[in-house]
Amino acid sequence: MNYLAHAYLSGGSEGVMIGNFIGDSVKGKQYMNYPARVQDGIIIHRQIDSFTDQHPLVKQCSRRFRTPYGRYAGIVTDVIFDHFLAKYWENWSASPFPEFVKHIHSVLFLNFAYLPIEVKGFLPFFIGHRRLESYARVDGIRETLAAMGRRTSMPERSEMAVQILQDEFFLIKSEFDAFFPELIDFVEQRFRIEIKMPVNRHKFS
Repeated sequence: MNYLAHAYLSGGSEGVMIGNFIGDSVKGKQYMNYPARVQDGIIIHRQIDSFTDQHPLVKQCSRRFRTPYGRYAGIVTDVIFDHFLAKYWENWSASPFPEFVKHIHSVLFLNFAYLPIEVKGFLPFFIGHRRLESYARVDGIRETLAAMGRRTSMPERSEMAVQILQDEFFLIKSEFDAFFPELIDFVEQRFRIEIKMPVNRHKFS
């Protein structure tokens, strides 16, 4: 999963949220250099990624992006799944989306000293361009994938990814809708984290 899903799956703990957000930038046993709840978040981040990468529905979705992206297809799928979480946020969270994003930004700024150099480097751009909120829009996904292509070794083929998303939108959404409750259940049961769902939605309906 990508940044938004990791933050969402942190429950109410700010320490866990920080660890979950920076998880990709903390390698090996480096996590032991952080406060206990941040360590927990880093470990949870790794377990979320492992659960996601091994899930049949995620693998099924990733195959759509294999031709343009090769071994990066799973990363593209993570970004696409954040699109569905953001676009249909009210189906998954009791907290209004703008308030949730504002809270994430506040937590990261207040704990800036704990962030890895890599995260400190991109955070001002990330927040300034309202990247999390942009996930709700197709053009935001296009911009995110294009930026990843420019700053990493991932191919810059955002137009192809967006075309696939648009062509198979409802099939991909159905895969996300089936997969995401299982991920929520995994996190809640394994780590005793409570995810606050909308009052009018049963978690696993």
